[in-house]
Amino acid sequence: MNPLEQRIKYKFRNSLLLAEALTHPSLGHETQRHHFDNQRLEFLGDAVLQLIFTEYLFDHYPHLSEGYLTKIRARLVSRDGLKALAERIDIGRYLMMGRGEEASGGRARSSTLSDAYEALIGAMYLDSDFVTVRRLVLTDARELLEDLEVDAPDTNPKGRLQEILQAISPHSPAYQIVDQSGPEHEKRFVARIVWDARELGGGEGRSKKEAETAAARDALRKQVWKKTKLASPPPQPAPANPSSEPEENILNNVSGTRGKSRKLSPEQPRAVRSTANEKIIRRDQPP
Repeated sequence: MNPLEQRIKYKFRNSLLLAEALTHPSLGHETQRHHFDNQRLEFLGDAVLQLIFTEYLFDHYPHLSEGYLTKIRARLVSRDGLKALAERIDIGRYLMMGRGEEASGGRARSSTLSDAYEALIGAMYLDSDFVTVRRLVLTDARELLEDLEVDAPDTNPKGRLQEILQAISPHSPAYQIVDQSGPEHEKRFVARIVWDARELGGGEGRSKKEAETAAARDALRKQVWKKTKLASPPPQPAPANPSSEPEENILNNVSGTRGKSRKLSPEQPRAVRSTANEKIIRRDQPP
């Protein structure tokens, strides 16, 4: 196996397919001689990758609409997305290209790397079968797939759960991966959500993010936070009316010398209370 085959963990039965996938069109243009290049394999590889990622998204995200699945797939097979996969296997160093193209930075150019990766996938497909290529691509793209932001704004259970809980308490929910199993290309993760010492829900998926999203949906369905009512503070006693007691004492003192007095209720209108006080004061004044 050559170094690139060791990186991709695949041995070509037809080495000419690998050579064609790694040949940049600039080589033929520079030599002015008919030479095969990777453009046709690039065309085939693009279709194979589209199918691999379409099938993956369809199986893993049944809650997403067709339009949103299309947007996610477009990100995966975009120039930047494929460049990231090409750089993981360092495909640029194995390309055969013209000197002018190489001198202008062709080995690191985004379009060159993404095209070469598509051509390599097309060559692997012709050399083996779809199942083999799918396994190799999904294994190589596992981290990229795990980091995908796949929830549409209106179907973001983690964000919705965060908003609900923060309206109740300043504490944020904690997502914990409690178990993982399966081979590298087909792992299963189990997650749970803990908030205020309570387990709100759990879920599983083929990536950590997918398991956490499933746990958030489970928490929104159970709504454990509604089953435990927060203790309400004890009622505070009503403050005493500071003006009622002195006023009553004044009336009682007056009644001691002038006979029985009429006590004023705190509920009486302020105008009536003021008039009564004025009469009391005038009676106490000397003639």
